[in-house]
Amino acid sequence: MKRIGILYHPLLEKAQTLSQQLEDYLSSRGVSSWQCSTHDEDKARPQLADTDLILSIGGDGTILRAARIITPSSVPILGVNLGKLGFITEITGDEVLSSLPGLLEGNGWIEERSMVEARVEDKSFHALNDAVLRSIAVRLVTIEAEVDGTAIATYRADGIIAATATGSTSYSLASGGPILHPQSRNIVLQPISCHLGLSHAIVLPPDSTVNLRVAHRDSVVLCIDGQVEVPLSTGQSITIRLSHHTVRFLRAHEPAYFYSLLGTKLRGGATGGSYRGS
Repeated sequence: MKRIGILYHPLLEKAQTLSQQLEDYLSSRGVSSWQCSTHDEDKARPQLADTDLILSIGGDGTILRAARIITPSSVPILGVNLGKLGFITEITGDEVLSSLPGLLEGNGWIEERSMVEARVEDKSFHALNDAVLRSIAVRLVTIEAEVDGTAIATYRADGIIAATATGSTSYSLASGGPILHPQSRNIVLQPISCHLGLSHAIVLPPDSTVNLRVAHRDSVVLCIDGQVEVPLSTGQSITIRLSHHTVRFLRAHEPAYFYSLLGTKLRGGATGGSYRGS
């Protein structure tokens, strides 16, 4: 690897310190590097050219931002966890300096994960976790749903989630949805606190197209990975399908890591997987 980008959580002092340590280490090995805050997407994107690897320093929320920054690039991400849960991060901050030499020499493997694309009129948004339609106020909203042109339900609920396999261990799981294997390309359609309509999740095949329409005069927002919000108006439609883009992760652990991860991360009644926050 000749050039490595470091994307860090700007509000974590430890993330900034570790980013500088990593930059110094890479320089000592003759590897060019750059670093940028994940909250400064416009500054980070132009630096992606000729980048061989992204180090994401923070937590799962930092990875979600990093994934959107690099899209549509295929640069792999190595997630370094400084957060509490760390469901999609790979190694801890204490491990990264000892693990990095082997990874730079070609150890590890690449895991590819799907994204969903949400289109509102002429604007397109890509999410690693999920695209969520939810109420702005503390009240139920009415959302009409079609799959491949066929009406399936009119939901009266707090909202509805269209989740990837990665997102199936996050908000969707907390709302009662199933867990998918991380390399699955299915889409989970999961209502949130459903009062009327289909209360259970639907697992859709990869070639499905979901159309969601905001009915009545409800205040609804489209939320991408819990970080980007797009206000919607009455009658507005959102089209959701599997994105043509994917996110590639550099993994140091064995390919079956996911099963042991479920036991350690979700033990004790925790209801979430990959974090959706900062």
